[in-house]
Amino acid sequence: MGIEKEKELHVNHDAIRDVRQLGVPKMITLGMQHAFTMFGATVLVPIITGLDVSVSLFMAGIGTLLFHLITKGKVPVFLGSSFAFIAPMLAVADTFGLDYARGGIVVAGFIYLILAGLITVFGTEKVIRFFPPVVTGPIILVIGLKLAPVAINMASSDWLIAVIAFSIVTIVSVFGKGFAKIIPVIIALLGTYIIALIFGKVDLSPITQASWFGIPHFTIAKFNLSAIITVAPLALATMVEHVGDILAIGATVEKDFIEDPGLNYTLTGDGIATALSAFVGGPANTTYSENTGVLALTRAWDPVIMRIAALFAICLGLIPKLSSFISTIPSSVIGGISIILFGMIASIGARTLVEHQVDFTKSRNLIVAAVILVLGLGGASLPITIGAVSISIEGMALAAIVGIILNIVLPE
Repeated sequence: MGIEKEKELHVNHDAIRDVRQLGVPKMITLGMQHAFTMFGATVLVPIITGLDVSVSLFMAGIGTLLFHLITKGKVPVFLGSSFAFIAPMLAVADTFGLDYARGGIVVAGFIYLILAGLITVFGTEKVIRFFPPVVTGPIILVIGLKLAPVAINMASSDWLIAVIAFSIVTIVSVFGKGFAKIIPVIIALLGTYIIALIFGKVDLSPITQASWFGIPHFTIAKFNLSAIITVAPLALATMVEHVGDILAIGATVEKDFIEDPGLNYTLTGDGIATALSAFVGGPANTTYSENTGVLALTRAWDPVIMRIAALFAICLGLIPKLSSFISTIPSSVIGGISIILFGMIASIGARTLVEHQVDFTKSRNLIVAAVILVLGLGGASLPITIGAVSISIEGMALAAIVGIILNIVLPE
């Protein structure tokens, strides 16, 4: 009976790989959990840049569904608004306007397709050999640890509420039974929200002012060579981040997505989602580490859950009252939960190093890992000037590039 049940649920170490066995209500709840998780960061990008929030949410959902279609529904990914393009977008917006900045992002999306085509022609092995565990482990560590200040900044707005949210997630994750154990984030969000509401820490006015239905304000991107040269080259850095994220997700759910469906398919999905979003008024899209943290915490790994979350994102873009309700969740609630989610990602990086038995008695391994960690976490940047155009490679992208080079150059 136990064996039959395991086959039925497709469970590996208590992981849920076929969420349909849980029933529709529980599937919807798991999808809502991921929608809540992505919301804060996804709307923050348009708030900072001046893009339309409803368009950003709508295109995050559409982009996620496109990604799943292109990757044959195999990768549990949610595509939300990318922070990487904020600086060049603002720079171009000051000179030419946001429409032209989005034109640069459209071209950046097509650069993803060029690399995907090269991988298709020359093979994944030619690319993935540059990402051994001594490189990928520290990169995944940086992805999680780089987000740590974001969690702390949000939590510090009200530490009492943050601690309550953190405590609920921890208690439900460790002591929860049955279905409750795999929805600790949504339980913490709702539970802490009610507590914050009781203590008068929630402003409900956005909900009452919002309408029930509204079409997002779509606008067509415009193109200018100077704007494209300023924005599009950043794709070279974000593609490295994409590889790191796909490796992190694969390590989380114990599958090799670089091979199946293939890095060319994941790059194509990300690139098309980014180009389409920017073309109609949204920001660049990217694989979301916040949702990877939920995967690690809940061990509910069926990609169907992400597609349900995508449908919620589309609804949030079409129903302002729903998105307004989520916007009233205090940032300290998200911060308290994110302390665990982002730490989970960093822990996966450490697990990658341990499971692959990376030998740190070798100086070359120590140097590769050390440089990736310091450059990735230290805020290093490499300005590059080509004529009158200046771009900057920084953060995890710079760390990954230097780590890859060191791994090639330093002898075993």
